[in-house]
Amino acid sequence: ISSVIVSTLWLILLTLAFLLPLGLGASIYLSEYAREGRILRAIRFSIENLAGVPSIVFGVFGFALFVIALNFNFSILSGALTLTCLLLPTFIRTCEEAMRSIPASYREAAFSLGATKFQAIRHIILPSAMPGILTAVILCIGRAIEETACLYVTIGGSAAMPKSILDSGRPLALHVFYLAMETRAIDKAMTTALVLVALIMIINGITVFLAERFRRMLGGM
Repeated sequence: ISSVIVSTLWLILLTLAFLLPLGLGASIYLSEYAREGRILRAIRFSIENLAGVPSIVFGVFGFALFVIALNFNFSILSGALTLTCLLLPTFIRTCEEAMRSIPASYREAAFSLGATKFQAIRHIILPSAMPGILTAVILCIGRAIEETACLYVTIGGSAAMPKSILDSGRPLALHVFYLAMETRAIDKAMTTALVLVALIMIINGITVFLAERFRRMLGGM
């Protein structure tokens, strides 16, 4: 299952590459820049609704947009973009709540020392909200690894070793599905599931380590 593991890692890295800048940017805007009003309430209402949409609906959307309209075909790129759309509402909501939970006195102290809003966000808000942001990242990684429905119609399901993000792939969770439902190889499916759980634990441990280093780096600036 080496090709399946490689497909899984590529899918996770590519999804995070899209998810982190979009999600953090939207969270910072909603928590620090947006003014209370109808537009902000409409945005939050839309995010709440999207967070409850079944993943297969995102899969059909990803198939129509990324696979057909944008002509990315069945590929890891199509799967990662679809996962990004699926995970963005949860990631934005969790990160926004983490930033809004920071006491207002932190911001007031930064402004009283002459810091700009950007400097306050970079040196005060983000490091203080890092535990919540880390939780959002771990939740999204876990869901990305375990997702099958939206990837079934976007990533292609090829078990061959992917050579680029435009190649079809088969992540571990989808491989378990194929083994259990199509080939009835339950023993192999259970073994692959064990590898999947171990991979989740390893990735979560790496994420915690990197987030802690990043928090210390921001705190020292």
